[in-house]
Amino acid sequence: MPPDRRTLLADAAVTVLAETGIRGLTHRAVDRAANLPPGTTSAYFRTRQALLTALVRHLVALDQGKLQEIGERTPVPRDAEELTAGLAAFVERRITGEGRRRSLARYACAIESVHHPELREILVPRENAARQVVHDFLTAHGLMDAEDRTIALLTCVDGVVFDRLVNGGGVSDQEIHRLVTAALS
Repeated sequence: MPPDRRTLLADAAVTVLAETGIRGLTHRAVDRAANLPPGTTSAYFRTRQALLTALVRHLVALDQGKLQEIGERTPVPRDAEELTAGLAAFVERRITGEGRRRSLARYACAIESVHHPELREILVPRENAARQVVHDFLTAHGLMDAEDRTIALLTCVDGVVFDRLVNGGGVSDQEIHRLVTAALS
């Protein structure tokens, strides 16, 4: 079944934002990216803010769905090497292919949320099965402050994703392993 029109437009808006940046996100650009007649996007999202809000909600839903899926099929790692491998694979997915497009759009939205607090509320990190896997790993290793360390570790991993998008390059297992080791100490 084809996606509904709002979803199609939100997907197209993600593409426009990732390819052209926040200044390139216009109703017309989304119409073109979605291969729809001029005026379609503005008929569904009257203002640029409405379009941006829909885009952010769509990104969060896609990300949460993917993280839930990853967490549900990933057992709690037995050791730091397994967690390192899982996090390195996660970073790689975020900096290549479809993940790259969504990551670029997400970071542009995060910057925009500085001026639009309503977007910040949507972008707040949420509980999901993948995050729970990291938390359970740290708890299994006897850390009393596993929640704080989960947040710190995942924030660092997010920083690695951002750095690779901005500065290029791949992710090294050693780099991720150092983050995991720091979370365990």
